[in-house]
Amino acid sequence: MTRKTVGVIANPASGRDVRRLAARAGLSTVESKRNQVMRAVIGAAAGGAERIVIAKDPLRVSVGAVEGLAVEVDVEVIDAGGRYDASDTRRAAARMRELGCGALVVLGGDGTNRAIAQVWPDAPIVGISTGTNNAFPRMVEATSAGLAAGLVASGELSLADVAVRSKIVRFAGEGEPDDLALIDAVQLLDDAVGNLMPFDPERIRAVVLTRADPAGIGVSPLGGLLEPCAAEDDFGVLVRCTGHAGGGRALLVPISPGLFRRVHVGEVRRLALGETVRIDGGGVLALDGDREREILPGRAIELRVVREGPFAIDVTRALAAAARLGSMIERPALRDGLGALPGCC
Repeated sequence: MTRKTVGVIANPASGRDVRRLAARAGLSTVESKRNQVMRAVIGAAAGGAERIVIAKDPLRVSVGAVEGLAVEVDVEVIDAGGRYDASDTRRAAARMRELGCGALVVLGGDGTNRAIAQVWPDAPIVGISTGTNNAFPRMVEATSAGLAAGLVASGELSLADVAVRSKIVRFAGEGEPDDLALIDAVQLLDDAVGNLMPFDPERIRAVVLTRADPAGIGVSPLGGLLEPCAAEDDFGVLVRCTGHAGGGRALLVPISPGLFRRVHVGEVRRLALGETVRIDGGGVLALDGDREREILPGRAIELRVVREGPFAIDVTRALAAAARLGSMIERPALRDGLGALPGCC
């Protein structure tokens, strides 16, 4: 593997969908993403990266970020297409894997990171949240995210020391290609493939979670407010819902930013890693919030939580390790004022 190479993937569409009309989610602008990419590249260079690989996108988020940036690293631009959908992310990730990237900085949501995992299951990722209801990527300063990625890609830090391999939900169905979710797989009744609105609680029937975060937003707290489950825990969580007609416990859940709804829960329990959950059709299956698959009536699907996902680099853990090693002390490769604006600092 080529060392000292950091890949940067910025989803130009994240944080800009119709869900902002149905709740109070913030808007992630092209300008803010471009500035975050700029800061991440500067951080990666400070961490020892010698090459940065970025992907073209229709809104020029990443390319615009590095134009005229005074950072002494090689920048390679790859063309991953321009369909403005998840296939762009998959192509970019596959190419970055071929190019030997030692770490990725990813700006997007759960769906963006899921697209990477589909083509690079054990990708080393520093996720920066720019989507709506995110559990996999975190709100983290891009400078620090880039620094952590650079320290890992340069070999200064061992991936095993600063990252946890993520759990995923494995999906298998009769006549269906296998797939995965990083955080949640949700069965919805009377819904439609491609629908982007927040989930209607009355339509939720089954949820399988790799993380059940009581402080999260979206589906994760549906499990987390009853049976918390962290990324490090070696189990998942199953929630079965009844809808209003079926009774069950009425749980108040922040289903989207600034939007609480009641969900009627009939069952919640831990799932052992590898345990199979059978879900009978019909309805729609949403993977990390994306309604992509119809569950045909009379057919069943099987879901399992396994620890076979990307390596999620913990920025705080990485920089604490760097502090213990003195990684940022007396580094002759770095010129003073890295990232300074012209005529400043």
